[in-house]
Amino acid sequence: MSIIKVAIADDHKIFRKGVILSLRPYTNIIFVLEADHGQQLLDGLQELSGTENQPDVVLMDLRMPMKDGIETTKVVAKQFPNIHIIALTMFEDERFVSHMMEIGANGYLLKSADPGEIKRAIMEVMSKGYYLNNFVNRILLKKSHAKTKSIPSLNSEITLNERERDVIKYICMEFTAQEIAQKLEVSPRTVEAIKDRLMERFGAKNTAGLVFFAVKNNLVD
Repeated sequence: MSIIKVAIADDHKIFRKGVILSLRPYTNIIFVLEADHGQQLLDGLQELSGTENQPDVVLMDLRMPMKDGIETTKVVAKQFPNIHIIALTMFEDERFVSHMMEIGANGYLLKSADPGEIKRAIMEVMSKGYYLNNFVNRILLKKSHAKTKSIPSLNSEITLNERERDVIKYICMEFTAQEIAQKLEVSPRTVEAIKDRLMERFGAKNTAGLVFFAVKNNLVD
């Protein structure tokens, strides 16, 4: 089992140490960086960039001094696109969830999450590119339901061709590019190209953002 390297940014040292200690039983997860605020995290990521200790995943608090988690997420998503970001916060406001997923986060956890769920989120963002738990799914369903009540506009209709619709459907069903390629009888490179095109078209920063956009806009059943 390959080792997953994790960084954590949280200005509450006791909580930060508690998370690290609670995940110690999972021997495939190691913490390589701790930060009290966003700027310290960015400095650490820059220092570790290209080394064997470069993090694969960042657990990101939102409210921090110097540079908060929202601004830091934007920078990490842009400068370190291969690093997966999981918000780990006390904020339950759906506006934070939507915004974080749209600017590049791969998952959103509340600080009340147990160690097993944090571990599961880390594993899933590494294997699938995103983690959507029941809390996030409820927000997606709520937004989807609210959208159906709005006045329709022909000018804002999102259209997909059959191949694009199939790809985005299978991505939301958690299939890998290889598995989708087999189902559609195309090459994995073709699947990745379609996914990249959809992400660029919808302004999604990563697979999580694409899934979030698809569900929010009723692009999948």
